[in-house]
Amino acid sequence: MERAKSSTFRRISWALNIVMLCGTLLVPANASALDRVRIGVINDQSGPYADAFGKGSVLAARMAVQDFGETALDGKIEIVAADHQNKADIGAGVVRKWFDSDGVDMAIDFGNSAVSLAVQEIAKAANKIVIHTSATPDLTQKACIPTGFSWAHDSYALAASPVRSLIKQGLDKWFFIANDYAFGSSIIADTSRAIKESGGSVVGVIRHPINAGDFGSYLLQAQASKANVISFGNAGADLANSLKQAQEFGVVEAGQRIVAPLVFITDVHSMGLAVTQGLSFVTPFYWDRTDASRSFGKRFLAQHGTMPTMSHAAVYSGVLHYLKAVKAAGTSKTEAVVAKMRELPVEDMFADKGYIRADGRVMHDLYLVQVKTPAESKAPWDYYNVLGTIKAEDAFRPLSESECPLVKK
Repeated sequence: MERAKSSTFRRISWALNIVMLCGTLLVPANASALDRVRIGVINDQSGPYADAFGKGSVLAARMAVQDFGETALDGKIEIVAADHQNKADIGAGVVRKWFDSDGVDMAIDFGNSAVSLAVQEIAKAANKIVIHTSATPDLTQKACIPTGFSWAHDSYALAASPVRSLIKQGLDKWFFIANDYAFGSSIIADTSRAIKESGGSVVGVIRHPINAGDFGSYLLQAQASKANVISFGNAGADLANSLKQAQEFGVVEAGQRIVAPLVFITDVHSMGLAVTQGLSFVTPFYWDRTDASRSFGKRFLAQHGTMPTMSHAAVYSGVLHYLKAVKAAGTSKTEAVVAKMRELPVEDMFADKGYIRADGRVMHDLYLVQVKTPAESKAPWDYYNVLGTIKAEDAFRPLSESECPLVKK
């Protein structure tokens, strides 16, 4: 009886080994071809920047996947999302877990400079791809890494163009009211440099926390400084509150000009044209500029209830370009995908003949716009007059001034 059981056991074991061997032989030589591609979208989902980034960026990423074709390398493309609450430690913790244990191949958006800088270090250690919509130029300067890309704009590009124009008009004394974090510091530094190079001067600087709420005391100091330009180095709800209270204080009526380098179309929408009319700034995207951008904008509006911000459009572009690179590389391995990302042109409704520089900066044109008056606006979200195009090479810091270790002098 024992010998019979032993013989039966050997036959079963032999059969199982054959099945396992056949299963192994059936796996393609490129096993990664069956792996999913997983993309993580992380930003402020519930705070002052939720309208400019938030769930709209998640939708933009999903739209890019839909337009690409839903699968890559014969596997499903997955989007995961998280809220960093504008805290660098939370954002860093989420992305570290994504990379270390959750199988995320690429993380995108951030929308907060401090979070972006923290995540940049994590991506460097993990050898993972990160695509930023944050505005700090440090991402392509001292903090640049081979796998990090700055997709939308930076404070250098946002600040320099308006400064030169305004100082030529005699508006040469500037006062800053800025967020007390990396983006605000970058706006102050880059704008101050452009002011001084153009013959102007900085007469005062005030820094405030995120979600400051009351800007009254800051505005009183700015008015007392005799500056002829007040520059707001903030964004989202902070910018909206700044501009609303500036109107209440009669800042413009008293003769001071307001500059806001980082303005999202959702800010204009929430404040209204009566508050924002005449405001000039540069932006990498406006939904009503081309047929392609209008088509994207209308699709986005139908699903989200607002037109896309420049960050939403940049997330769409970044995800789409990443997936094109995965397809071209035939793998999701970081080195191969990065090489293809740098090789392929960035061509979509966000970037026209764009390309990636050695420092990770995506080079694309910017547009000088001015907010319409209520009488000029003919339909909902018809908010900007496009005054001109600023070529990428004129908008962004030249490589000759780069502090990025990846750039060969």
